[in-house]
Amino acid sequence: MMSCTELITMCLLSAKHLNKDQPLTEAPEMVKQDLSIFRDIFRRADKNDDGKLSFEEFQTYFSDGVLNQEELRKMFIRIDSQQSNNMDTERICDYFSEYLGEYKNVLSALQNLNGTILTAMDKTKMNYEKASQTEQFVIRFLLRETMNQLHSLQTSMECALEAIETQAGRERQDVKQAEPKQAARRCPRRSHKSLCPLSTDTYSGIFTKGLPVDGEAQWSVQINRLEQLIDKLECTSPRLQPGQAEVTSSTTQLYILVAQRQLPVAEVHSDQFKASLRSYKEFTTAQDQCLHVSVQKLQSHPGYMLYEIWEGEDAWKNHLQSVQSKTFQRASIDCLESPEEIKTMLFPASWWVFES
Repeated sequence: MMSCTELITMCLLSAKHLNKDQPLTEAPEMVKQDLSIFRDIFRRADKNDDGKLSFEEFQTYFSDGVLNQEELRKMFIRIDSQQSNNMDTERICDYFSEYLGEYKNVLSALQNLNGTILTAMDKTKMNYEKASQTEQFVIRFLLRETMNQLHSLQTSMECALEAIETQAGRERQDVKQAEPKQAARRCPRRSHKSLCPLSTDTYSGIFTKGLPVDGEAQWSVQINRLEQLIDKLECTSPRLQPGQAEVTSSTTQLYILVAQRQLPVAEVHSDQFKASLRSYKEFTTAQDQCLHVSVQKLQSHPGYMLYEIWEGEDAWKNHLQSVQSKTFQRASIDCLESPEEIKTMLFPASWWVFES
């Protein structure tokens, strides 16, 4: 199920950043536990199903926006002891397992949870129609609360991951101040960051009916979303309108960025991807620097065409490094029939107009 996949990805990223220089000695115990869910991660990275990972496959799947291409290549070479540039997935799995630490137990629990939930859902599907009204009510309640608990846990994990990536970006910026573009690789603070628990206990809100601890912050977030919605509703017809042709030598011309993303979805993953796309669209639409988001269903084959309009290229690049964008990218890797195609184009900002 998708929630588990997203959580696994975040766990692995967190474990790598927290323990990157301190291999743990608990890895041999991995053999005693059934962690096939961990090995499946590396099988998904193997896009051509040959049991091996090229550097291109490694970079596509594991790039996290913190390490650059050269650093990723050095890591790949370090893992690939035979220097074959085509590494067995088992080799990289064994290498990563040396750094699992407490996440070994997390992954084991997720695997058990995944099986338990699927079993419960199968029984629900078979027994729900025959159940009494009270039993049906309780089943709906339990499903809803289970979903809330998982969502709350995911939110806390996203907060932890964002904090780690932001810190990593700051450290890199301090080390490489001579590189003006380095700061753009940082994971930006999300507009709804107040959803993260603000106390020193990052996970203090996990088991409170799926809601963060700070109720006042909840109201602030909802008010901000309403204000953004009202602002967008007041300008009911946004569109691109080219101005009169003119020649200018100004170096301060502002541009907006239009991104076209073609997403060919594998039919077997259609419902799963649709849910991920819906969540991604809701998040992206709420961003301050996002001017417009539109989704069109492809007619020729299963899939979607996603259009995003951003205030500028930097806004677009920063968005790509957000936790939600990375989560959507992971969903794309798992659910798409072939890699997505992204095309971008810059337009003068003066072309973007609103008609009341």
